[in-house]
Amino acid sequence: MDEEYDVVVLGTGLKECILSGLLSVNGLKVLHMDRNEYYGGESTSLNLNQLWKRFRDGDKPPERLGSSKEYNVDMIPKFMMANGALVRVLIHTDVTKYLNFKAVDGSFVYNKGKIHKVPANDVEALKSPLMGLFEKRRARKFFIYVQDYEDNDPKSHEGLDLNKVTARDLISRYGLDDNTVEFIGHALALYRNDAYLDEPALDFVKRVKLYAESLARFQGGSPYIYPLYGLGELPQGFARLSAVYGGTYMLGKPECKVEFDENGKAFGVTSEGETAKCKKVVCDPSYLPNKVKKVGKVARAICFMSHPIPNTNDSHSAQVILPQKQLGRRSDMYLFCCSYSHNIAPKGKYIAFVLTEAETDDPRVELKPGIDLLGPVDEIFFDTYDRFEPTNQHDVDNCFISTSYDATTHFETTVQDVIAMYSKITGKDLDLSVDLSAASAAADSEE
Repeated sequence: MDEEYDVVVLGTGLKECILSGLLSVNGLKVLHMDRNEYYGGESTSLNLNQLWKRFRDGDKPPERLGSSKEYNVDMIPKFMMANGALVRVLIHTDVTKYLNFKAVDGSFVYNKGKIHKVPANDVEALKSPLMGLFEKRRARKFFIYVQDYEDNDPKSHEGLDLNKVTARDLISRYGLDDNTVEFIGHALALYRNDAYLDEPALDFVKRVKLYAESLARFQGGSPYIYPLYGLGELPQGFARLSAVYGGTYMLGKPECKVEFDENGKAFGVTSEGETAKCKKVVCDPSYLPNKVKKVGKVARAICFMSHPIPNTNDSHSAQVILPQKQLGRRSDMYLFCCSYSHNIAPKGKYIAFVLTEAETDDPRVELKPGIDLLGPVDEIFFDTYDRFEPTNQHDVDNCFISTSYDATTHFETTVQDVIAMYSKITGKDLDLSVDLSAASAAADSEE
C-alpha cells in the first residue's frame, strides 16, 4: 500500500464506485478502500438475516418470509431511467457486461386519493383519467411539442427560446391546469419542488422528453429498468472494471484516516500503520465528518408483502410518486416496489419502500399516507438517516466528498452529483454520447 496514487477513494457506495470506475477508465491510478468488509456502504444490499440483525437487534426473521439468502434488499432503492445518465455511464464504462437488466412494470402518480398510471405522451394523455376531456387535448398538444422538440432544429421550437422562456410561461402557453402541471413536473420531469417553474424551460422539456423516450425504449409500462438481483451488483461491477484498468480495491480497512499537510491539503490515507500517498481523496461524508454539514433527514419504511401494491395493474415492480401538495407536505413521497421477478425475493414475495424527506421526528406517522396504499404488510421496519453535504473547498484541500442519498426512488439526482464530481476531479466534462442500444433489458413480466 505504501505507493503513490492519483486518487484514493474511500467508501464503496454507489457514487464512489461509479467515480472509481470512471477515473480508472480515464487513466488515473486509483486505490479504493472501505472500512467495512462488504461493498456498498450506505447503499449496500442485505439479506433477511442481515436486515434483522441491523433493525431488530439480532432477532431471527420469521420462517414464513422464506429463505434469507433469496433476498437482496437494497438499502438505497433506486430505479434507472432506461435512456438516463446512469445507463449512459454503464455503457461508457462497459459495466453493462457484468449486469442483467429487466424493465420495471409500472410508473404511477398519486392524485386525489387514487393511484394513476403516469401518462407520458400524446396517446396516453388522451386515455388518462387524471384529466378531463378539454385538458386531455391541451396536454396532448404539449406532449407533441416536447416529442418534436430538437435542439438543433429551430422549426421545432415554434418561435420559443427555451433558454429564456420559463417553464411556467411554456406551460401557460398550452393552458395546462395546476393538477396537470403537478404530475408532469413531479412524476415525469422528476423535480422535487416547484422552483423549476421560474427557471428556463429547456431542462424541463428535456426531462419530459427523456421520460417519454425511455418509456418507448422497451415498450414496457414504465421508463425504468433495474438489475436482476438488485443494485448490489452495481458496486461489484465497477470494482471489476476498476481492476481491469489497474485499480486496487481493499475492503475491511479500519480507520482510513485522511492525512493533511501544513497547508491543509490532503496528501494520503493511513490505515493499519501504512500510508497510501495520493494527489486527491474522494469519499462519502462519513470519512470526513468535519468537512460536511447536515442538510436534512430521510424517513423510510421497509415493507415485506405477499402481493403487489394494489391499483398498480399487478405490477411486480413499480414506482409511485406522491406529490407534496397532494399530501399537504413540503416534499414528495416515493413508493418503490420490487419482487421475485427481479430475483430480489423468493417467489410470491414483494419488497416495498416508502421514502420521504423527513419533516417530523416520527416516521410512522409521516409515512402513513404511503403505507396506507400498500395493502396488507407481513413485516415493516421504520428508519431514518441524516443527509449531509460537503462544506469544504476541494481546490484548497484536494478532497472531493459526495452528498448523501436523497429520498427519491430513481437515480437522476445521484448521477448528477457523480457527473459534477467527475468534472471537479478531472477538470473535464464527462462525454456520455454513447450507443444506447448497447444496454438491453428483458421487458417481459415473467410469472
